[in-house]
Amino acid sequence: MTDLAPDIAHHAALDARMVEAAREIRLLARVSWPAGQEQHFLADYARGVVKLPQPEYPKLDNSATRAELDAIAAQADPQHPLGQYLIESARSWSIAAALCERLGTPEVCEQSVILFGRPDECLPGDGPTTRDAARHFISIADELDHELMAPAEHVTISATALQLQLQRELDDYFDGRMIEVVLDPDLIAKAAAGATRIRLRHGAAFSDYDRHQLLQHEAFVHSLTALNGREQPVLASMALSSPRITATQEGLATFAEQITGAIDIGRMKRISLRIEAVAMALGGADFIEVFRYFLGAGQTPEDSFASAQRVFRGVPTTGGHAFTKDTVYLRGLVGVHTFFRWALREQKLQLCRWLFAGKMTLADVQRFEPLFAAGVLKPARWLPQWVARANGLAGMLAFSLFANRIRLDRIVADGHVPDL
Repeated sequence: MTDLAPDIAHHAALDARMVEAAREIRLLARVSWPAGQEQHFLADYARGVVKLPQPEYPKLDNSATRAELDAIAAQADPQHPLGQYLIESARSWSIAAALCERLGTPEVCEQSVILFGRPDECLPGDGPTTRDAARHFISIADELDHELMAPAEHVTISATALQLQLQRELDDYFDGRMIEVVLDPDLIAKAAAGATRIRLRHGAAFSDYDRHQLLQHEAFVHSLTALNGREQPVLASMALSSPRITATQEGLATFAEQITGAIDIGRMKRISLRIEAVAMALGGADFIEVFRYFLGAGQTPEDSFASAQRVFRGVPTTGGHAFTKDTVYLRGLVGVHTFFRWALREQKLQLCRWLFAGKMTLADVQRFEPLFAAGVLKPARWLPQWVARANGLAGMLAFSLFANRIRLDRIVADGHVPDL
């Protein structure tokens, strides 16, 4: 660090301390239910025995970690872009650490809302609420004529077959083994990604859309930003998934699905159903009611349990509380989409590439602009193709900017579009 300017070296040292402090705050792992809950619940449910799951969580004491994170935030310069990043990141980790100390209690819901928000919050630009958007996509999906689906869209792929397909595509992309795809029987989500490993839920069935979605969402956003973050000489924390970057990360990953055509209306419905379920739980619905909601929406018992389990991670299953992380997907998608269009209009598409240089928020990449320009922060080593090809990205965004100016309600008459 001796060759760095004093202000940079100071914050780099604080960042190294934050990485060490955050090492044990594995939020999603801590709130996940112990293995075996699904099998017992579904077996009882099939026999007509309905029991609320009562997962047990470990008792944790993160007071020393929280004190260290608070000290880091206090020593960072709030007027410096690195200081602002560190203050917000340390506080985010500290809230997550406090949440992990309260697992199984209503306080987890309160901390979750601080970190991830609520379904009734407005989308960026003072638009409709996240729940309004979710209901829109659910309605569209329900109205879609499934007979229009191509035969290939009905074919399912086993987790084992998908593992082999993804592994081959990733090895081709990196020209070697950088990311390993593995099967995990205890995974709640159908898939999860780290820097060098993507996990698939063993026994789950996937569609061809899922394959493309996992490649674009998990591999080329979550894994690539982690790998690129590891390349940063000053901010090692940019390889970590701090809670504060969740909305941008999930929004960027979902936007990647959208812009590459890897997302389908069924995927939008699944995301939206989880947002509606979070709202139901916050409104008093218990685990059984939420489980039946997913069943009624057409999900299998196994998927319904997994979906309901996501909503009740770390909180009581009796209703009135929820783990609200799933609300960030649509809010993040709208935020990232808006940011990319703004970047095109302001001739700052380079910011969109820098967004892949590590895990950061939309505000971070803007405040880091002079640090990237000065070489303090490194640009992304790896980029997904749709970002690397700037002309194609600009073309899509330019059309989106213009099309948003057209008001459908002013050109549609009696349910028909006039001859243009």
